[in-house]
Amino acid sequence: MDFQTLCTFDTYKSLWSHYGYGGDLRHVLEQEFTRTKGITYLDHAAATLYPECLVRDYFQDVSRNVYGNPHSHHPSSRLTQDTVDRVRYRVLHHFNATPEEYSVIFTSGCTAALKLVAESFPWRPPTESEAGSRFCYLTDSHTSVVGIRGPACGRGAVALPVAPQEVESRARTESQGAACQTPHLFSYPAQSNFSGRKYPLGLVRGIQARRLYPACDHRGRWFVLLDAASHVSCSPLDLQECPADFIPISFYKMFGFPTGLGALLVRNDAAGVLKKTYFGGGTAAAYLSGEDYYVQAANISDRFEDGTVSFLDVIAVNHGFDALYRITGGMHNIQRHTYGLARYTYMLLSSLCHGNGRPVAQIYTEGLFESPNTQGAILNFNLRDSHGQIIGYSQVDTMASLYDIHVRTGCFCNTGACQSFLGITNEQMRKNLQAGHVCGDRVDTVDGQPTGSVRVSFGYMSTFEDCEKFLRFVAECFVEEPVTVDQVRLQKLISASAASQCLPEDPPINITNGGTLGAEERAEPTDASPRRSGQRESKTQWEAYTLTNIYIYPIKSCGAFEVVEQPIWCIVYLDLSLYSFTVGPVSFPSLMLGFRSVLFVMQVHDWPLGPLGLLYDRSWMVVNGNGVNLGQKREPRLCLVRPQVHLPSNKLLLRAPGMDTISVPLKNNTQTHESYQVCQSKVCGDRVEAVDCGDEAASWLSDFLGQPCRLIRQSPDFTRDGKKRLSGAATSTSLSLVNEAPYLMINRASAELIHKLMSSRQDDTEGDRLLDTQNVISRFRANLVIAGGEPFEEDNWPHLIIGNTRFVVAGQCGRCQMVGVDQETGSKTKEPLMSLSAYRNGKVTFGVYLTHQLPEGSSTISVLSAGSPIQPEPLSS
Repeated sequence: MDFQTLCTFDTYKSLWSHYGYGGDLRHVLEQEFTRTKGITYLDHAAATLYPECLVRDYFQDVSRNVYGNPHSHHPSSRLTQDTVDRVRYRVLHHFNATPEEYSVIFTSGCTAALKLVAESFPWRPPTESEAGSRFCYLTDSHTSVVGIRGPACGRGAVALPVAPQEVESRARTESQGAACQTPHLFSYPAQSNFSGRKYPLGLVRGIQARRLYPACDHRGRWFVLLDAASHVSCSPLDLQECPADFIPISFYKMFGFPTGLGALLVRNDAAGVLKKTYFGGGTAAAYLSGEDYYVQAANISDRFEDGTVSFLDVIAVNHGFDALYRITGGMHNIQRHTYGLARYTYMLLSSLCHGNGRPVAQIYTEGLFESPNTQGAILNFNLRDSHGQIIGYSQVDTMASLYDIHVRTGCFCNTGACQSFLGITNEQMRKNLQAGHVCGDRVDTVDGQPTGSVRVSFGYMSTFEDCEKFLRFVAECFVEEPVTVDQVRLQKLISASAASQCLPEDPPINITNGGTLGAEERAEPTDASPRRSGQRESKTQWEAYTLTNIYIYPIKSCGAFEVVEQPIWCIVYLDLSLYSFTVGPVSFPSLMLGFRSVLFVMQVHDWPLGPLGLLYDRSWMVVNGNGVNLGQKREPRLCLVRPQVHLPSNKLLLRAPGMDTISVPLKNNTQTHESYQVCQSKVCGDRVEAVDCGDEAASWLSDFLGQPCRLIRQSPDFTRDGKKRLSGAATSTSLSLVNEAPYLMINRASAELIHKLMSSRQDDTEGDRLLDTQNVISRFRANLVIAGGEPFEEDNWPHLIIGNTRFVVAGQCGRCQMVGVDQETGSKTKEPLMSLSAYRNGKVTFGVYLTHQLPEGSSTISVLSAGSPIQPEPLSS
């Protein structure tokens, strides 16, 4: 094939089948990268391009929401903190890690992350009995990695550069020497930023286990710093496969925006070895200014993020993930697309010849671009004229600019790789400096020898047209005609290409919008909402205390579902390892299925109790476009979303004014769990694992609330321990998506008292309409409403029995401005919080938390029934 035939898309497709992301890539570019029209951008390894939807959605986000300093405690501060934490979860999820394994420390960039490790690592000088610490690094490392040797050597450690081939060639079968705790650090790049070579991720475990050089030659505890900044721009990274101790990254290399933000991923087991000397705002649990006393923050991220984190940039990262997944479907797709472009360019450029047969390019690479597992989307080279002389990279750069082709030239902050590939000795490097050449300048040759090279690199939005334009530019500007192709070499590369496409398939690729990861706001100790309903009268008027109403809040912060009388045959499958029961209508033959189950007729003023509280209570929640939990403090119209548990159809019905009714399944089984995206979230400061409920519910909520929303459900195999640990309790209580405890109980007498106070304060309510008692009750969003006794008498009960079920009082419920939301209209008032505060002298507690534990191994279904008598156990005097 001649050069013109090779420069066609048909040829490209015959050489590599993976192109684009299933749709019209050109259409995506026209929508999201209009500013690049006429530009061939080939410097993605330095900084990739951001899609317009990223900055548009980010601008809408920061325009719509008030984000305060996360070190404060007001609502805008909490929104910031929750969003930042939600992004931490999302970063870990992207790299297949969990908060139990890794912590995310936000920094100003990858270099700052490396500097943090350099300054915090416990370097030890040598002693008479032990050798000191060693800092070992591949010579093919970024300047910012090599720079670690400054602090390391300054504290007595020894710096040891390691050639890439030495790591395995000098490995020993067994590690040598007795046990020793001297800490050593080995650093290597997951992908060379110079050549795109991918180093084996398995080196991580080999170094940690002291099977590979240099760890096998030096006793001690070896830690691994995996420089992933170049790798993660176009390739997936699975930290389950390579559990490095420290992983620095830069987000602009992944998303293009924001710049000036990076992160250090720290394995929690290794975090304890890092010791800071400086401490900034937000990093201290306590300190004294008058003496040398300082206690570091317990949270790893807080401990190392000096001052206020760049929270608006962190929020932009969230939109970066959204855009990345929405456009591409994930990193495996990006890796195959970008590798194909790089390999095609490599094949043609390395086969391109002058009219006299001399090669046009000298390419700096290991191997022949055989596989995306060993080669990234980077191509490094120098051009030669027809006499074999190097054409300086500055000349190439200047000509490329005329064609609006953007490339990178120089040594790319990687002197080791530059020396190795270009054959520059240490002595020559010193002579080049004496000749006036310094890093970053345009002195491209000294004595006819190159001082650097040209690098082209691809991003997920790169196209075949970018390759074609670049190759034609080279042919037009630097090839002595006629343009020829080394057919022998080309056929060799084509054969290698065919073999590479026969490699095992990558893991299955799930194309998602990337925006369904859950998160939530840091909520106050109450959060979900009863709608107004008829009050049930006590069935036994002689009883002193009676359970009058049972409310569940299937969707956190949405309207209440009151348990009202309705007989139904139900089967309850009891599995205490899950977070709820499964309830549904059955026929008698179902008893033969052999499940751990109970079949009974349930009058649905009765309601089952499970390990997490009332069945289906706060099992779902709504999250905004950033994955942060939406509560009524931010979106009061949530109270108008009225979920209804419909047991006969095994569905949760969603209703709201002006909206058609839709449903989601009540059953939360393994199949449902696997069919939707799993996400990390937060409730009241706690991490929760959730499952997205699909696009129909998301679209319905978004339409009603007028902002991007999704519905998520707590994962069935996730356990969240309760905040309220009781004295004498053997174990902590497990929670659903509630804030503090499984149950919240209020006393009707207490609500009536507040109502009377509000009536007496009517002149001070600034036009607020007078609320009736039921409206007041609904605002306090209790699960259980009782009648009888004196106002606030319940505050002094340590235990109580409702029907035949014993509960423990776990504490009083502190209230916030959310009780000002009218649960019928969504409007906000100052009452009843003002009257409650006035009556209790500034103490704004109302209602008590309850816990209840099923007997271990019990198959008996406990139920609560409206109208049941209550036997309190007051505090002994």
